[in-house]
Amino acid sequence: MMQILRIFGLLLALVFAVSACGRLDHLGKPPSFTEITETPEHVAMLWPGLPLYSQPQRQVDRSSLWSGGQTSLLGDQRAMKKGDILTVVIELDEKAEISNDTNRSRTGSESLEVPQLFGLPQRADERLPDGASLGNAVSVDSASSTKGKGSVKRKEKLTLRVAATVVDVLPNGVLSIAGSQELRVNFEMRELLVSGFVRPQDISRQNEVTYDKIASARVSYGGRGQITDVQQPRYGQQILDAVLPF
Repeated sequence: MMQILRIFGLLLALVFAVSACGRLDHLGKPPSFTEITETPEHVAMLWPGLPLYSQPQRQVDRSSLWSGGQTSLLGDQRAMKKGDILTVVIELDEKAEISNDTNRSRTGSESLEVPQLFGLPQRADERLPDGASLGNAVSVDSASSTKGKGSVKRKEKLTLRVAATVVDVLPNGVLSIAGSQELRVNFEMRELLVSGFVRPQDISRQNEVTYDKIASARVSYGGRGQITDVQQPRYGQQILDAVLPF
């Protein structure tokens, strides 16, 4: 038994140590930035890609302003291959309001009296206790009432711009993008993460794409630091809130 308790204590201490690692990062100092090396964006930029077949360029085209290449003055500057960068524009201004009101009531009354039934009630009353009578045999009254009211009100507004990297090009030509941004203000770190799938034709000539044109869009905007730690309930309180039935 003591061995089991000792193992349980070690596991509990390990859980507490792991849960505290995130907060110890900014204990007495600002939160540390996430390393940008070995991220999906960084790996995509390092990938050389497959060589593309192109016709030999004439000598006159190399110095021409009207060349159709991507690096020319009038070329298409939009992201189209792995490692290219584009700007994701996130503009959320949503408002939803729902209100329901239900009111229902019902009243019922039933009464049965047999004061004269071949003299049977009178004969039965002689054998009943004092005050009891079969004259008013059955009387039932019922009433029920139901009232319900519910409302939902939500409003969200968010305006952000973040640079994302093309991390993969799917066989159908759709681009898989991912981007991250970290901004540290004093002892608080603001994090912005975005990922999803974009069609090349939805990218504007300014090399921008709005969030409503990103399939399977995943946008996360939050933070970590001293202020966030104070606002979040502790792990023990969260566990109790999840398991307590009252």
